[in-house]
Amino acid sequence: MHPILLSVVLGLSAAAANIFGGAVIVQKGWERRYLTYFMALGAGFMLATALVEMVPASLALRGNRAGFLVLLGYLIVHFFEHTIAPHFHYGEETHADEFVRAHTGFSVLVGLLIHTFFDGIAITSGFLVSNWLGWVIFLAVFLHKVPEGFTVSSVMLASGRSRGIAWGASILLGAATLAGVLTMGVLHRQVSAGLPLSAGVTIYVAGSDLIPEVNKEPGVKMALLVFVGVAALFGLDQLFHVH
Repeated sequence: MHPILLSVVLGLSAAAANIFGGAVIVQKGWERRYLTYFMALGAGFMLATALVEMVPASLALRGNRAGFLVLLGYLIVHFFEHTIAPHFHYGEETHADEFVRAHTGFSVLVGLLIHTFFDGIAITSGFLVSNWLGWVIFLAVFLHKVPEGFTVSSVMLASGRSRGIAWGASILLGAATLAGVLTMGVLHRQVSAGLPLSAGVTIYVAGSDLIPEVNKEPGVKMALLVFVGVAALFGLDQLFHVH
């Protein structure tokens, strides 16, 4: 299958995971503790994928200048998530006093839209470089998509919006992911910029968003799952990656 077409198919799958995450919040009766498992596994897998696969591939494409783009990608998400929306974090939002104003919920949505757009950029960039890189990036993205949809819907509810709008916000995240896939497909000649930028975004989401949330959980189980996520990347590398 052509790498861009494959990216679109997998981008749709990632978008569906965003929407499912929103449904977890909007619909009662889901077992939400499993989301923390996704979060911990995703954090480890994403961090390993970014540092072991995406950054070296970026350096091969663009040389030392790739480092500046990795840093820029990191700072872009920091700006939107923690400057525009300074109280943002992953997980179900229970601090309603922080979200009493509706515009705060939309600020969080904007921050998440930026980084889900780069999720799509990352998926297509990976497949433009190699099938191996595309698949591991897709898995890294997919593992945090459910908590992402979960987060945006819970924040919208905490800011006083209806369940319909809360679920709609998770649908927007899915649309932003697909938009990133399509944008990189159109600008495929710019993969040497798209890959390092998305690597910086991936490092930020794993290290600054997900792992701090995992560290809030008592006991060692969640912390160990981060290492399981890292080990999964190296296991896949040994089984499937042709060096």
